[in-house]
Amino acid sequence: MPSLFRRKSADVVTDAIESVTPEAAEQPRPKNYTPSKKELGQATPKRAATGRRVSEATPPANRREAYKQMRQRQRQDRADAAEGMRQGDERYLLARDRGPERALVRNIVDSRRTVGTWFFAGALIVLVGSSGRMPTVVQLGANLLWLLLALGVIVDSVLIARRIKRLIGERFPKTTQKMGSLYLYGIMRGLTFRKMRVPKPQIEIGATI
Repeated sequence: MPSLFRRKSADVVTDAIESVTPEAAEQPRPKNYTPSKKELGQATPKRAATGRRVSEATPPANRREAYKQMRQRQRQDRADAAEGMRQGDERYLLARDRGPERALVRNIVDSRRTVGTWFFAGALIVLVGSSGRMPTVVQLGANLLWLLLALGVIVDSVLIARRIKRLIGERFPKTTQKMGSLYLYGIMRGLTFRKMRVPKPQIEIGATI
């Protein structure tokens, strides 16, 4: 067995390391020791990106395409604003329509039938009927209809103003809104056809305010 005694010192060192390494790996661990993912041979998953969502819009290739995209965004913004205004969203309302007092006035008017909704239709009939080509009887009828419409609008406007004054005083006693402005706001809304009112009515006719 002479070859065993002729081995180089480097081989002896290598054998010693190989014999010690398995023993070191089998050393006892602490009681609550948790092996790392590296030791278990598991790869650490990459964390999902949580930054701002990347826009799905395709970047414009040139100035013409950029201008086209800008026009499309503006068109969409106008459509959103118009719909928000119709729905009564405070973010899109005009200054004349903003505030809880104005919302209450709209509900007061929208909860009742108003003579003013028929005023313009009646005015058209009066305009045609009062023409000089029409018989005298028709002209007299048109003038009488005009008188009744005007009287009805006046009475209806007074009733709307009185109700606005009472409910605003009860629910907003410290309001800074001018009552005359609220009266005019309600009367003008009452003169508009229900389906053409903006913001659109949020309550049905006859609803309790």
